[in-house]
Amino acid sequence: MSIGTVLIQLREEFPEVTISKIRFLEAEGLVEPQRTPSGYRKFTPRDVERLAQVLRMQRDHYLPLKVIREHLEALARGEQPVLPSPGDRRDLADGVWETDAGAATAARIGRAELLAAAEVDDERLTEWESYGLIAPSPEGGYDAETVTVAKLVVDLGRFGLEPRHLRAMRASADREAGLVEQLVAPLRRHRNPQTRAHAEATANEIAELSVRLHAALVQSALRSRLH
Repeated sequence: MSIGTVLIQLREEFPEVTISKIRFLEAEGLVEPQRTPSGYRKFTPRDVERLAQVLRMQRDHYLPLKVIREHLEALARGEQPVLPSPGDRRDLADGVWETDAGAATAARIGRAELLAAAEVDDERLTEWESYGLIAPSPEGGYDAETVTVAKLVVDLGRFGLEPRHLRAMRASADREAGLVEQLVAPLRRHRNPQTRAHAEATANEIAELSVRLHAALVQSALRSRLH
């Protein structure tokens, strides 16, 4: 089948899927269609079912692509991996599970635990907060992403980068988050609950691509400056 035919079949269950989405999943190694001598993609029924599996896991379990890939590889090895329940979501930074009920888990820690994890004192944490690098979650405490941020701020500080230098990165991250929010807003306003839930998986994908693009741009800029 051509990619257009695949799109028509998938849209019966996934109205929001696009050709760009199918190409993205191919680029991520989640499906490997055959190629004609002229370079056109040719999908088999098995490819279409695999794509549907991926889209279901994103929609129903809110899983990032890395976890989906690992799950499919385990199935191919004959294993029977267990997927999380639809009420769970996965943290992209450290792979920490957290329930929608907001139960106390490793993904939510207090100030003392954050200080211990980052190996800094309260004065430094207060300084980071004054520059907007660190902030408690609306529910209270600090989430897994904040722990990752704190550790990275410490690591960058060893090279002489101070919080005032990193403030521009915080502002850039906020702008990118705002852009992602605009892109998934139509999905979040949809009447279909599954479509609204799919907005989170879509936002995660865009975030992954954004991080990769940022890293590639920085590396490209450094290469041009250092050579």
